[in-house]
Amino acid sequence: MTTLDNRPNTALLVVDVQNGVVGEAHDRDAVVGKIVDLVERARTEGIPVVWVQHADDGLVEGTQDWQIVADLHPGEAEPLVAKNHGDSFEGTTLEAELAGLGVGRLIVTGAESDACVRSTIHGGFTRGYDVTLVGDAHTTGDKTEWGAPPPAAVIAHTNLYWSYQTAPGRTAETVDAASVDFA
Repeated sequence: MTTLDNRPNTALLVVDVQNGVVGEAHDRDAVVGKIVDLVERARTEGIPVVWVQHADDGLVEGTQDWQIVADLHPGEAEPLVAKNHGDSFEGTTLEAELAGLGVGRLIVTGAESDACVRSTIHGGFTRGYDVTLVGDAHTTGDKTEWGAPPPAAVIAHTNLYWSYQTAPGRTAETVDAASVDFA
C-alpha cells in the first residue's frame, strides 16, 4: 500500500485529454470512450476524478486545442489542475488536491503515453503513491518521424514496463479499463 500516511482513498486521474493533444492520437475514439466510462464509474462509486490540463507555447491556454475534449466534462466540484511540465505534480496544485482528498492510490488515464502520462506515473510513484496505469485508456500521437516507435508499440511498451515497477511500500500495475477496481 501507499507510503503516504492517512491517505486511504483512490482517485481517477485524467491527464491532458485535450483537443490539441489527442486530436490525432492513436485509437483516439476508443481510448476517449474508455476514459468516459471510467469517469462515469468513478463518479457512481464516489471516487474523486481529478483533471489535469496542460498549457505551453504550443498548447495555448484558452484556445480550442487547449480545451478538454467535448466527450469529457469535468464536474464543478472536481479538481482541475493546470500544468506546464510533463509530470503533473511539478509546479502544480496536484499534490495539495490529492492530500485534501486523502488519496494515496492513483488510477491514471490520458495522454500522451510517452510524455505526460509516463512522467506522471513515475512522479506519483516516487512521491509514495500506489499507481495503476489503465493500459487501454492512454494514448499518444505518431512521433516516428523523430525516431520514436509507432504509437501502438509505445503504448504496449509503457504498459509492459509499468507492470514490473517495484519500490518499497508501493504498488504499480497495469490493468485494462474493464478490470479497474476503485475499491
